[in-house]
This record gives sequence, structure tokens and C-alpha cells, in this order.
Amino acid sequence: MPKSTQDREWAALAASGDQDAFRAIYRAHVRPVYWIAHGILGSAPDAEDVVQETFVVAWRKLPGFEPLGDSLLPWLATICRFQAANRLRRLRRDRANTADAMDETLPDTVSVEDQVITSSLAERITAEVARLSDIDREIFRLCVVNGFAYEAAAAQLGVSHAVVRNRLSRVRTRLRGAVREVRDA
Repeated sequence: MPKSTQDREWAALAASGDQDAFRAIYRAHVRPVYWIAHGILGSAPDAEDVVQETFVVAWRKLPGFEPLGDSLLPWLATICRFQAANRLRRLRRDRANTADAMDETLPDTVSVEDQVITSSLAERITAEVARLSDIDREIFRLCVVNGFAYEAAAAQLGVSHAVVRNRLSRVRTRLRGAVREVRDA
């Protein structure tokens, strides 16, 4: 049975209170939801919290939910993005409210050398991304910058999940090499 058909069946069962069906939804989609959250927040602990919040909201909304397509991932991704946006607002508000307190994690001095290395690194990565083929650049934008799951990026680009996974792996290897070159220079 195709995964998307399973999603519809699991959603119907979970909407009627079947916890095993909801666990199946969770297992099938937790990784892409995590990477979407991590792509937005940039923090593993915050991403884990948002994943938990996403599935709690999904569990509550399932009884009245009518899937538009066969896959639940777009719906879960939307919930995840809203939860991540809420988390970002909370983090910014918390930072603003504690701005008067001394932040001991900030260094007392600014290293010009570190700024130059950071600037060189950003320029090198930007240059490497610009040299990518159109498809690789679009896969990088969708998956790394926008936090799309492989399946969602593949659907948007009209390619297979394997194409996205393999090309993104090569892009990341290429970018790691560029980072090493800057650090070793």
C-alpha cells in the first residue's frame, strides 16, 4: 500500500481516537517535521520542542481534519511552521525582556580575525552555491534554506526523493570542502 494511502487511513483511524494509527503517523513523519523545525529555529532542543507541539496540535485537530491530498506531510509542515514561528516570537520576546541583564555569553572584545574568517566563509559558500547547477541550487534553497523535507522538495521540483537526497548530499560535501579550504587558509 502506498505511503500516501496509508496516511489517509491512519488519519481516519486516529481521528476516531486510535492511538496506534497516530503513532504510525508520527513515525512516518517525525523526521521531516524535525528538519523543518530545525531549519527554521537552528537549534536542536527548540526543534524537538516544536516537533512535540506540532504532533500535539495535530492530535487535537485530527477529528475535524479533512485531508486535501493523500499525504499528511504538507498539513504537518504547516502546523510545524506555525509552531516554530510562535517559538521564535517567544524567544525574541524573552531576549528583549532580558536585554538589560548582562549576557555573560557575549565576549568582552570582538576579534577582527574571527570577523574576517566569518566573512570569507560566507563569501566562499555563496560563491559555491552560485556555481551549482540550477537544480542543485534549487534543492539547496528548498531543503537547507527553507527547511523542506526531501519528499516535499521532490514533489515541488518534479523529481524523485532519491534525486533530492543524492544531489543534496553531493552539495553538502562540496560545501564542507569549501569550508575546510577557508579554515585551512
